[in-house]
Order: sequence, then C-alpha cells, then structure tokens
Amino acid sequence: MKIHISDEAKKWFQDEMDAEPGDMVRFYARYGGSSPLHEGFSLGVMIDQPMEAAVETKENDITFFIEEKDVWYFSGHDLYVGVDETKNELSYRYE
Repeated sequence: MKIHISDEAKKWFQDEMDAEPGDMVRFYARYGGSSPLHEGFSLGVMIDQPMEAAVETKENDITFFIEEKDVWYFSGHDLYVGVDETKNELSYRYE
C-alpha cells in the first residue's frame, strides 16, 4: 500500500489546512458516510503525529501517513489523493 499525492493536493494542503514543512498529515478511517471500499465509513484527514505509522510518504517536506490501526480501511489498495476543482475539496481514489 502506498500514498500518492497529486501536485494539486499538495497545494490544497498548504492553502486549506495551512500545512507547513515539518507537519504530518494523517489519513484515517472515520465512522459515518460511505466510500467505495466500506459502507458506513469514510476517509478523514487531519494534521497529527503518528503513533504507529504503517505507511508514509513525504512531499514538499510534509509527511502523509496512515496508522497501523487504519490499514484495514484500505483493503490492500493504494491511496491516490487529488482535488475536485469544482468543489475545491480533496478527492480520493483507491487502486
């Protein structure tokens, strides 16, 4: 499993979440909503510090990670993070 962050998403994190070099951004499974992978769960995102990072990638000196306890949510898929330009919000693809 890998995390892929598009150039547009990198800029979105800096502009919308005020992510700066040295910050760490966590993707996690949250109860509520739905996703193509799990009904009743959706993907959350927050600036956080890892406890047990299972997967991480660094882009523009910002670390993006998924905790070991949330690996189940991705069911062996890579996470692709982009931006929906019409809504100016993150978009996710699982492959």
